[in-house]
Parts: sequence; structure tokens; C-alpha cells
Amino acid sequence: MIVTKFGGSSLANAEQYKKVKDIVYADSKRSVVVVSAAGKRDNEDNKITDLLYLCYAHVKYGVNYDDIFHTIKERYSQIEEELDLDVNLEAQFIDLYSAMKHSEEDYVVSRGEYLSSILMAQYLGYEAVDAADLIHFNYDGSINEELTFNSIQAIIKLKPKIVVPGFYGSLPNGKIRLMQRGGSDITGAIIASALKSELYENWTDVSGILMADPKIVKNPLPISTISIAELREMAFMGANILHEDSISPLKAYNIPLNIRNTNEPKHPGTIIKQNFDQDVIVTDRFITGIAGKKSAIFLTLFKEDIAKDTSTIRKTLEILDQVKISVQHMTMGIDSFTIVLGSQHTSDRLYDVIAEIKKQSDLIDIRIEENIAMIAAVGRKMRLRSGISGQLFQALGENHINIRMITQGTDEISIIVGVSNDDYEKAIKVLYERFTG
Repeated sequence: MIVTKFGGSSLANAEQYKKVKDIVYADSKRSVVVVSAAGKRDNEDNKITDLLYLCYAHVKYGVNYDDIFHTIKERYSQIEEELDLDVNLEAQFIDLYSAMKHSEEDYVVSRGEYLSSILMAQYLGYEAVDAADLIHFNYDGSINEELTFNSIQAIIKLKPKIVVPGFYGSLPNGKIRLMQRGGSDITGAIIASALKSELYENWTDVSGILMADPKIVKNPLPISTISIAELREMAFMGANILHEDSISPLKAYNIPLNIRNTNEPKHPGTIIKQNFDQDVIVTDRFITGIAGKKSAIFLTLFKEDIAKDTSTIRKTLEILDQVKISVQHMTMGIDSFTIVLGSQHTSDRLYDVIAEIKKQSDLIDIRIEENIAMIAAVGRKMRLRSGISGQLFQALGENHINIRMITQGTDEISIIVGVSNDDYEKAIKVLYERFTG
């Protein structure tokens, strides 16, 4: 069995629905289809989910929402008409319009996915199953895995070909609860895990994950395979990939996730798995991807034999934890200790933190360096070949890029360097060219 999820761009209009049908029908094992709300048709368009949030805000503040509601209705009605479907959307919208003034936000916003599922189910000849009957939340917002898995397994025995709306489920009292943005990915992952499917496909508008940011590197190569550990490392270093919650349900059963492009269905995309056989090397490339982020802050503490006095390090970390400043990286020498902090929510509290550290520790000095970019070369295959670090440092040195910090993950899947913000884009390009050229 294959669980197949289609994002908003894959459901933006009738033409995209036709592509989805061709994809689903191309493999009879694609028996569970998860759908998002209709996305943008072009750069000037709006996502249906955004319009529904806006609609609810108008209702909340007593502002007329008829024009926005009409836009939403027209989007779906046009798809229904162009595909020659008859799902009685008019009745659905009459009910929704009357429910707007006394419904909660989560219910209103969830209707985008719900309406997509009704249209897609009839178009495919599958049965629509409401996510509220499958995905069960506890009151604290966590998933009730046992009840959810039992519900999914029970429904698939009765209805072997189904379409499920993503992005929401139900609370114990029956009320609709939304997931965070990107929740349709999570819905698909949960269903794939419950059914122990052989594959979970996530169809979107890109042909898999790219080796580097296309805004920096022109036409970067796609990544054919990536482990979950590598994916997490790249996401931590700033790559805009997938939300962790859309991966974690798959880990326990090592279910592969395939990122595919609805508009380029023959492209194999990217396979994400918990583990790959180390002896299977499908490419000579030993770097999986390059990711980074700018504007980190270096906080360096100086004290004689600080490496031996763990109380200073412990107190510093406790102070940072108390004010909710996360530590991204750490390096240590015998007389100094450097912590890398993200810039977000840090600058406005940093000097209060330093004052508290000085108050609790007899330091020689504290140094602050700002506007540092952290860049990671990530690859599970790096440990299979010596000299990767040397190539990285040589490439940066030859291009006159000064390295401000070096650190390596303990599992040997990443080498991280700190450079000036001004050298960020140049460093990404230099490393990409060195490891793909």
C-alpha cells in the first residue's frame, strides 16, 4: 500500500486535479490519498487557507466577509464545473456561510481541506473520509496514537480506496482541531505509519530536496536519497525542508518518504529514510547538502582553566535556559568557552544575560561577536572518505573566506563553519562548486 499526499499547489485548479488523477491511477497501490486545501494558481493568487483565516477574522470583528467568502466559493465551484463533478457544493457553502458566525476558527479553516477531499474523492472514484473520524487529539494537543491508529486501520478494512483531508483532526469532545501549518504532511505520515505502508509519497511543486538554496546557487542538483538524521541537520542549519512532525511518525517503522513533483511526475524526487545500507553508494558525491543561516552571535567566556571548572559552563547554560535562549553550537579551549546563539529573540536580552553571568562567575573577560553566518556541509557518507574537511577548508581559503569557527557533529554527518555574514552567499557557492564539480 502507498499513502499519497498532495499539497495545495497540486490542487490549485482543475488542470492540477487531472495531473493528480493520472498519478494516482498510474499505480494501483496508491489507495490512500491525503489532500490539502487549494493553493495558489499563480503568484498573484491566494491560498484558500489564508482566505479562510481572513474570513474568520472578519467574522470575529464584525466586518462583512461576503466578498472573501464568494472568492472561496468560486474557486471550488470552478473546479467542480470544469471536471464535470456533482458533489452539491452549493449546499456545502450554504451550510458553511450560516455556520461562520458561531463556529470556532479551527472548524472554519479546516473546510478548505474538507472541500478538496469531497471533490477529489468523486473525481477519483474513491470514498471521502473525514479526518475528524481518523485523527484523534488529546486535549493537550498531542495525538492519541492508539485511538488514531485503530480508527485508520478499521476504516481501511471497510473502504480500501479513500481520500482524507489533511491538516486537522478532532478533540475528545468532537470539536475540530488544526495542526500547525504543513499539517497535511503530518496527516499523511500518521496514516502511513498506522497502515505500515511500504511508501509515503508527498507530491508538491518541487522535484525533491535540493543540495543548496536555489536563491544562492543557480539550479542546484537534487538530492536523490537523504537520511532523517541528515534532514534534521540541514533543517536545523536553516534549510526550509519539512517540519519534523511530518517525519517522526515514519521513523519507528522505517517507512520511506518520497518527495515528488506533481508537475514533473517522471522525476524520481528525493527518498527520505531512517537508515540506508552504507554499502549502497548511488553517487560519487560525499556531501548530501549544504545549508546555513546568517546573523549568529558568538559569546566567548575567558577564564583560566575554564575547561576544568565545569561550574562556570553549567551556570552559563542555566542562565541561558532561564531566559529561553537556545544554544546552537559550543566549542571549548582550556581557557575559553564559546557558545553560538541564534540572533532571534537574543539581542534584546543578551546584555542582561552577560551581566548575570558576570555576577555568578569570576571571569577574566566576555567577548561578543555578531553578524556571523553558520554553514554546514552535511553528508552521511563523509565518514567513508578521508580528506573531506581538508577540501572544505582549502576551498574557503583559496577564495579568501576567513573561517571564524569550526565544529563537527559527533555522528560525523556534518562539518560546520562560521564565517562573516558578508561571506555567507560566497561561501555557499564555493562549497557547492567544490563538492559537485
